[in-house]
Amino acid sequence: MGGRIEDYALIGDCRSAALVGRDGSIDWLCWPRFDSQACFAALLGTPDHGRWLIEPASGKIATRRRYRGKTFILETDFATGDGAVTLIDFMSMDGERQDLIRVVVGRSGRVAMRSELVIRFGYGHVIPWVNRLEDGTLRAIADRPLALRTTAPLRGEDFKTISEFTVSDGETVPFVLSYAASHLPLPKPIDTDATLAKTEASWTEWAERCRYEGPWADAVVRSHLVLKR
Repeated sequence: MGGRIEDYALIGDCRSAALVGRDGSIDWLCWPRFDSQACFAALLGTPDHGRWLIEPASGKIATRRRYRGKTFILETDFATGDGAVTLIDFMSMDGERQDLIRVVVGRSGRVAMRSELVIRFGYGHVIPWVNRLEDGTLRAIADRPLALRTTAPLRGEDFKTISEFTVSDGETVPFVLSYAASHLPLPKPIDTDATLAKTEASWTEWAERCRYEGPWADAVVRSHLVLKR
């Protein structure tokens, strides 16, 4: 089974939502809407029912996480004996498309990382057909297509998509998983830095409409953000 519900952090784009565990695993995602069937459903079953795990390959010594400012951009810090990295998770706030974006940022040393992407449509029951396009995009198709783009190497293993890579201090490795309607072309690649900045600005602008300045300001603003999401 997945982790305790209180150990999950929520990210979303006001149309759908994902749950991110403390271990760096996204164990729930329903796309393209809140009432759509999940393509990650490990929360209710096992990893074989769909999840997306990104974590240090050699084990974690310490984990800390937080939302960036007044946003739904989640930052998870992993510290190991070889160094430290931050995993940034968010969903793009773009009315024209839907993207789940994960960025690994090297903070110190040199850390070996591993990504395990298990896409299972239909609440964990449907294994998609996965192929690689000429531009390197990985496409997974069942009742609808998803597209994965990253600078990290990818390989298939036991109906999963595996990536093993190393991040040094100051380096970033982005992963972008995009939803596409079955009757439309796949979304074009995006600039992850620009999308991150736009998403942060969108959440911050909304949060700053809240004028409460009492003793529970942080909780009130967070509730304010949940209402929008």
